[in-house]
Amino acid sequence: MSVLPAHLVEATGDTLPHETLHVVKGRRSGLTISIAVHSTVLGPALGGCRVWTYDSWADAVNDSLRLAEGMTLKNSAAGLNRGGGKTVVYVPRGTVLTAEQRHDVMLDLGDAVESLGGAYMTAEDVGTSAEDMALVATRTAHVCGLPSSQGGVGEPSDATAAGVYAGLLSTLERAFGSRSVAGRRVTVLGLGHVGSIIAMRLAAEGAVLTVTDVNPAKRALAESLRATWVEPHEAHTVEGDLFVPAGVGGVLTDQVIDELRVKAVVGPANNQLAHRSGAERLAARGILWAPDFVVNAGGVIFLSMMSEDEPSAAATEERVERIGDTVTEIFDVAEQRGITTLEAAEEIALERLREPANA
Repeated sequence: MSVLPAHLVEATGDTLPHETLHVVKGRRSGLTISIAVHSTVLGPALGGCRVWTYDSWADAVNDSLRLAEGMTLKNSAAGLNRGGGKTVVYVPRGTVLTAEQRHDVMLDLGDAVESLGGAYMTAEDVGTSAEDMALVATRTAHVCGLPSSQGGVGEPSDATAAGVYAGLLSTLERAFGSRSVAGRRVTVLGLGHVGSIIAMRLAAEGAVLTVTDVNPAKRALAESLRATWVEPHEAHTVEGDLFVPAGVGGVLTDQVIDELRVKAVVGPANNQLAHRSGAERLAARGILWAPDFVVNAGGVIFLSMMSEDEPSAAATEERVERIGDTVTEIFDVAEQRGITTLEAAEEIALERLREPANA
């Protein structure tokens, strides 16, 4: 599909900037699946499959477009020879998928990915798992992140957390002149797979932690870490050194930015800025922000490099750790040129995207 439905044009402009938009209704599940491929300039697109609830299928399609563009920047900034793409499965609000529906939609997803002829490879994301990807793999070879028990590389959460932590240390060094975590007051918003790993490491290294999650059962983790628990809507108002968004996107609204009481923001959540102008707003308040699509690239680095014909765990780990160096480079460019960290990160990613054309 090369042209958006009329009611989506307002959100994306008159011309679709993506290479491919493939929207299908699964013949087994009956659910709408949207695969957006933003760019294959650097190689076949790689990006996960998100199963999520939306108000309409159009919102789900638009989200796939937005997320795919972010994957292009993420993969480029991470130094991968991969383009950017994303899948979103639309689940109507109030719907709870049965085990049979989930099984069917993964088979439908495999067929949809296969129809793109290798231009896009999928993986797990929000709402999906390595086990789901094993089902997808019965319909297409263009999938990664299968369970290790089935010869796959498994979940990328550890690698994502490692990359975030590398970026976090670089952010601390720039904001406070030291990479030491001990004694730093850190608030973690969201205790999912990655957020929990980060919180546990911060606690082990002596941070003074405040944590929260929409799931009240996560209080048990807070207690085990001797962390202060607050309600999710209060997290950004806690006075401290560092705010770590580790939940859903869009958390950095104008109001939240204005109410932040920290020196820096760095975390794994995708699309943290509710509006692009939030980057300028953060800078105006003197709050250092490490761009999310750079910081959280550890997972896609892991999935891409460990799925190669001759994978190297050591090389993969080194590339993930290099996220910290990229964050430092972004801070340097932003300071030297008087631009936001978002603009600096995008420049670094876009320069690499231009290299093939200049070669």
